[in-house]
Amino acid sequence: MADFKRGIKAGIIVGIVYLAISAILGAIYYDNIWSTPHFLYGTGLTLFTWRSLTDPSFVSSLLYQYVVRGIVFGAVFAALYGFLPGTASVKKGVVLSAFIWILSTVGFIYITPGWPTGGDSFWTYCGGGAVVLSSIWPALVGIMSALVFGVLTGFLWDRFRGKELAEERKGRPVLLLSFIVGETIWVVLAVMFLIAVVTSGVPAIGPDFWWMDLLATSVVFLGLPGWVLTFVGWGKTKRGESGLKWGVAGGVLMALTGLMLLPGVLAIIGGVFSGREPATEPDAGEIGQ
Repeated sequence: MADFKRGIKAGIIVGIVYLAISAILGAIYYDNIWSTPHFLYGTGLTLFTWRSLTDPSFVSSLLYQYVVRGIVFGAVFAALYGFLPGTASVKKGVVLSAFIWILSTVGFIYITPGWPTGGDSFWTYCGGGAVVLSSIWPALVGIMSALVFGVLTGFLWDRFRGKELAEERKGRPVLLLSFIVGETIWVVLAVMFLIAVVTSGVPAIGPDFWWMDLLATSVVFLGLPGWVLTFVGWGKTKRGESGLKWGVAGGVLMALTGLMLLPGVLAIIGGVFSGREPATEPDAGEIGQ
């Protein structure tokens, strides 16, 4: 089993650190959102005044931006720890944060028709903020912010005591995490879709946001079999079998929606690695030889 508790703990603390930094910068630099120095954009640190903390919607969005993403990053870090290159945890954290940053960039391009003419900024996943593509400096600061997120997570991972883990088929924790993340995303969008159907009938594909509407609808219909297949693949690995076909099939379905790209890629990774036989300790006879 992956040490999810250890990874999530590290991710939460890093998220809180980023939250505290944003509070400090907000208290120092905030005057008017439009007069905030431009170079601060792209750091991944939301600038706000202390008065904003009385706004429940603002506080919840801030918690999502840092703490929830810290939880997800820490869980992914724990699930992929054994597969990430390098021996140092800090290096593994940098590799993962760079991977997720690139993945979020690919996802943004996929869900943004006409990119880059359709907009000049996108939202990165871990530690990054609104990266303005028309200016190199904010983009570099956003990338560095994302990488520092990985550095801090790896650093804290080493500071927490790990638990004894039982040997299992490779890829099993990754498939489990993919199923949980994929199911969560699907439930949220499926509930929104159901509310729209009940209140105003089947939602139409709008002319202004037709591609996003299409992708959101695809989550409801493609995402369901995607995370179900991933769950079946995880069940096979739990029995010591390979979940390769199920994981890859479920991952591809989720990745096609764009909005479920992260769990889709995780399912594919977990499925591929689950095809390998679990490591076994040599018996006493083999050792004697």
